Amino acid sequence: METTTAQISTEWKLPSPRKVGMITLILTESTLFSIFVVAYVFYIGKSLNGPFPKDVLEIPWLASICLFGSSATIVMAEKALHRKNRAAFHGFWLATIALGAIFIIYTGIEWYHLIFHDNLTVSTNLFGSTFYALVGLHASHVIVGLILLSCVAISSLRGKLHEDHTEHVEMISWYWHFVDAIWIVVLLVVYILSVHAPLPPGVS
Repeated sequence: METTTAQISTEWKLPSPRKVGMITLILTESTLFSIFVVAYVFYIGKSLNGPFPKDVLEIPWLASICLFGSSATIVMAEKALHRKNRAAFHGFWLATIALGAIFIIYTGIEWYHLIFHDNLTVSTNLFGSTFYALVGLHASHVIVGLILLSCVAISSLRGKLHEDHTEHVEMISWYWHFVDAIWIVVLLVVYILSVHAPLPPGVS
């Protein structure tokens, strides 16, 4: 029996423009972060005057737990939306916003302490310049994510988030997971690696 073309052919669809756009954005932003991370690593241990990372940095465990936890809550929110459980969606989505906000608040408190108590600014030394550049870049992406999350929350609470908006929610979720993944790199490089890096010869 002859196999017809219709039987062996499969339907091909163009990929979602939103998914292509988000993947492109994530790849572009990953390249940008890579440049900042490489610059930070290159200048580790090259500051000739203090304060040095080991003198002023503490691992932000609480902030990190909140940010990583927000990846779990946003996944739960997506699942609730697919189940059409709006109450659960709102709860998990707002929890994601709250956890992200706590992370930003902690960052602000940390920067205040570093600037006004430890006298570490962008012009203090190489550590200060690269620290604020890298951590600030990540914080700015968290803020953008919080704005997007808040827009979705407002739309949903006003009853303007419909079933055909699930992909919009998914794309914001992708972005948020990207921001969380970048924090793993920042945490390892800034708060763990540089704290244990040796100082330049002659500097104590």
